[in-house]
Amino acid sequence: MPPALSWHVLPGQSLRYRSWDQEAVLFNDLSGDTHLLDADALAVLLAVRAGAHSVAALRLALGAADEDDADGALQALLDQLAGIDLIAAHP
Repeated sequence: MPPALSWHVLPGQSLRYRSWDQEAVLFNDLSGDTHLLDADALAVLLAVRAGAHSVAALRLALGAADEDDADGALQALLDQLAGIDLIAAHP
């Protein structure tokens, strides 16, 4: 089994955002891009910033059920946030 990944906000990200209803706009300090995030993606990003670095810690921080489906959805959000250079994983 591969080692668990540890997720971190990329250095230099201030995570400036504005949210309303179930959406948020977030400015990426490193790329200069502005991203539209749903409430779940923003919750994951803020949990990573607050110190929940593993999938298990994120699941607890977000109050998610201990299910493979929940882990799959969480992993998809982590991959999405990494894809837009807001977070990165380290072994």
